[in-house]
Amino acid sequence: MTDVNDVAWDIDSILDGRSIDELFDAAESAANELAGLRGRVGGLDAGELAEAMHSMATVMDQLARAGYHPMLSFSTDTSDPARGAAMAHSQQRATEINTTLIFFELEWAAADDEHVAAIIGDPRLDFCRHHLEQVRLERPHLLSEPEETVLADKAQVGASAWVRLFDELTSAIEVDGKSLMEALSLLSHPDRSVRKQAAEGVTAGLAPGLRTRAYVFNTLLLDKSISDRQRGYDTWISSRNLANEASDESVNALIEAVVSNYDLPQRWYRLKAQVLGIDKLADYDRMASVAATEQEFGWDEGVSIVRDAYSSFSPELADVVGRFLDEPWIDAPVRPGKRGGAFAAPVTPSHHPYVFLNWTGTSRDVATLAHELGHGAHFQLAREQGIFHQSTPLTVAETASVFGETVTSSRLLATIDDPTERFALLASTLEDSIATVFRQVAMNRFEHACHTARRTDGELSVEQFGELWAQSQHDMLGDSVEITEGYRSWWSYVPHFMGTPGYVYAYAYGQLLALSVYARYVEEGDAFVPAYLDLLRAGGSRSPEELGKIVGCDLADPNFWVNGIKIVEGQLDAAEEAARAAGRID
Repeated sequence: MTDVNDVAWDIDSILDGRSIDELFDAAESAANELAGLRGRVGGLDAGELAEAMHSMATVMDQLARAGYHPMLSFSTDTSDPARGAAMAHSQQRATEINTTLIFFELEWAAADDEHVAAIIGDPRLDFCRHHLEQVRLERPHLLSEPEETVLADKAQVGASAWVRLFDELTSAIEVDGKSLMEALSLLSHPDRSVRKQAAEGVTAGLAPGLRTRAYVFNTLLLDKSISDRQRGYDTWISSRNLANEASDESVNALIEAVVSNYDLPQRWYRLKAQVLGIDKLADYDRMASVAATEQEFGWDEGVSIVRDAYSSFSPELADVVGRFLDEPWIDAPVRPGKRGGAFAAPVTPSHHPYVFLNWTGTSRDVATLAHELGHGAHFQLAREQGIFHQSTPLTVAETASVFGETVTSSRLLATIDDPTERFALLASTLEDSIATVFRQVAMNRFEHACHTARRTDGELSVEQFGELWAQSQHDMLGDSVEITEGYRSWWSYVPHFMGTPGYVYAYAYGQLLALSVYARYVEEGDAFVPAYLDLLRAGGSRSPEELGKIVGCDLADPNFWVNGIKIVEGQLDAAEEAARAAGRID
């Protein structure tokens, strides 16, 4: 049996036999050569622009390697000063090199429309066309080169520094001798007293640094408001929407569709209270397992489940996933000082991606493994697109991960005959959808309230943050769940609010898109697989709407989100039926 503590990645191959500074030196040399194009970018013909973009890709590859190595190292031990110093040094050198190239995108964005129209369709620009088109869309929000340079230089001791401080503070939180992630995993325990004790422990663990984390959040909120004002964005989330290639209107339509269906999670939590024999759930009961006992999964067992699920869908995709599982591409164990959560890192198309986990052996961890391997497989298959188009906008980035989770859950369901076990799995699948769609939109509403209040009322107190958090949760939960006093501080460990403001709605977007994609798979069977793989291989080379069309999804349809929510409602119907079949409700 594999000891999960031995499941560690080998990241030294990222450096390709060179030191970090040697990679930076090479990037700096190539960037200085590109600087010779200053004043001419807007007039380059297609061939000249393609040559310049290939040189730019080389710089980006070297910077990615030199940046990801210290970042990944730091994520496994944020308490190590040497790793922190290495990451800071990397960020400093990357900023210095990037500032020498700021002129390039500014000149391209300002290029004459007729000239751009004449060259942009040239086949030699296929590898970077979509990227170049997106840069043009940012033109109204770009500043002068001296201004952009100052902002880039100051960012090292601005937002990025505050985000690093937040990561270090949250990574150091202990709860009764456990890490914060280990303590949070106990919220799925079938014993209510264990859940309550874990929740009280988390609240106690969050308390000592709460005012400091509130100050960090206040500072980042103000930093973003200044940036948005300088760049002329209409709302606090407009810059995120532009990066996501989504209009403000489409995002508002998504949020409105989810909020208007808050009755679905409320209906589930009332049902869950009946199943658990509780008059009314408390916030610490929401993730409680409906199984009689909490099943523990060893690493090998979890790997076998996920590998089998991907194999049932596509042998080709299973081979891609298998490389992550068979080679040192995953860092799985919980360790002191290790950053919480899970993620997949693309690194660069000339190297393979990595997956980061905090494995505690719960069913949720199995789902997370399937989720992050979906990201990893997406990155791996999209490597052929090159560095400009490997990664997708956040709105599409969750599609492969959620699809992988759904395939895994469906595969497991097909093997279960026992009504009680079927109900437990259906409940788990439904709760994933509720957490990803409804909870993430509720978190978006919390963000919206915080950014709005910071801009209109000034610095927010710990109590104000707590009130806004509780209100956003109450809006979603209604009277189906009791919001305890201690829960008011739980906003303060969520990294997305700090490092990627506006990110969280992308989870809802991706979940509903992935469920719609999976529905097409159920309809078409194996005939659907090639189109899905084409979607993954396309990476970010097209807009989200164009990517959706590959798998028959019309993201421009105003009813798309409503139809996606109907799929979640169908999951709820199935869970209710399974609960009755299992004798858990009348």
